Amino acid sequence: MKVSKNAVKLLVAAGALAVATGAQAQSKGQFAVSVGANMLKPHVESGFISAPALPGSQGDVGKDTQPVAVITYGLTDNISVETAIGTPYKHKIYGAGAIAGTGQLGTVEALPAIALLQYRFFSPTSMIRPFVGLGVTYAMFQKETGSFAMTALTNPGGGTPTTFRIDNKWTYSGQVGLQFNLNEKWFANAAFIKTKLSTDVHFSTNQNQRMRLDPDSYILSVGYKF
Repeated sequence: MKVSKNAVKLLVAAGALAVATGAQAQSKGQFAVSVGANMLKPHVESGFISAPALPGSQGDVGKDTQPVAVITYGLTDNISVETAIGTPYKHKIYGAGAIAGTGQLGTVEALPAIALLQYRFFSPTSMIRPFVGLGVTYAMFQKETGSFAMTALTNPGGGTPTTFRIDNKWTYSGQVGLQFNLNEKWFANAAFIKTKLSTDVHFSTNQNQRMRLDPDSYILSVGYKF
């Protein structure tokens, strides 16, 4: 499992705080970990691939679901910090616009690192606790791989396979969620995170493309409070 440096730092800090203060059920000083699944679904608004690609050439990005671990620490009874770590999301890239129907153009792995400040409603002993969050995300991309179709579209008549890279970006995210306390220690979480994200794609053929991804995250997890 590959973990970003930002996520590791936040996890270590949360662990240190939990040890120093002592854990209390669902309240200030609580350190909790939940595991589950996250579906990451981009909402793509694609720019055009610059010439010599076919005019109107755009792209689309598929969704992916991966396991995730969510780490939460209570600063007060109602304010908490949260991060998540997991395996990279593997997204397929497709043609759109003038090149719709050309099939899969490539793949890329995304590994977003996120840190959220949350407000949790109701008292620490409530069975159901809605929460909202706002935070920062660092979107990282790796293992970008193009297909034969990408080479044909970006470098017509060329024999050299086209490669590409996607810029990493800092951005922000908003969150809404619901925690259901099964008992004093065990709980279930459902959360939705919206991230605003635009980035640039750079091809080895000296072509470029602007992409707005704005992904949605849907997280379901079960956790334990220490």
